[in-house]
Amino acid sequence: MGNKTTIDGDLVRALAALLDETNLTEIEYGIGETRIRIARQPAPVTVHHGPAMATHAALPSAQPAQAVDADHPGTVTSPMVGVAYLSPEPGATKFINPGDTVAEGQTVMLIEAMKTFNPIRAPRGGKVTMILVTDGQPVEFGEPLLIIE
Repeated sequence: MGNKTTIDGDLVRALAALLDETNLTEIEYGIGETRIRIARQPAPVTVHHGPAMATHAALPSAQPAQAVDADHPGTVTSPMVGVAYLSPEPGATKFINPGDTVAEGQTVMLIEAMKTFNPIRAPRGGKVTMILVTDGQPVEFGEPLLIIE
């Protein structure tokens, strides 16, 4: 290995913990020219293959609905990989519900990434017609979260 890069063990452990928390199989992190990629094979193959196979098996019914949601002009997508939370803390009232009217800049949910809770704000005012994620659900970058019309 090159002698000019020192790997931060705490960062590697934090990224590995994030893999476990979000059920992801791979994370890549970079600063400058230094890149750290952590990947793992899914331990219970049925858990990770099951949803993928179900998505492919249910392609005629489930996939078009998700494709419509992703293409909707009011779709709000995730700006990061993390875990979505619909309320500020367990047992608290949700930030929003379908049918609510939101103002531009209003917090609609949180996404926890690397032990930090990031507020997701409404990019525009309007009526929340659909919430596409559940509380505690892992989300990917660009994944549709909700629709505001």
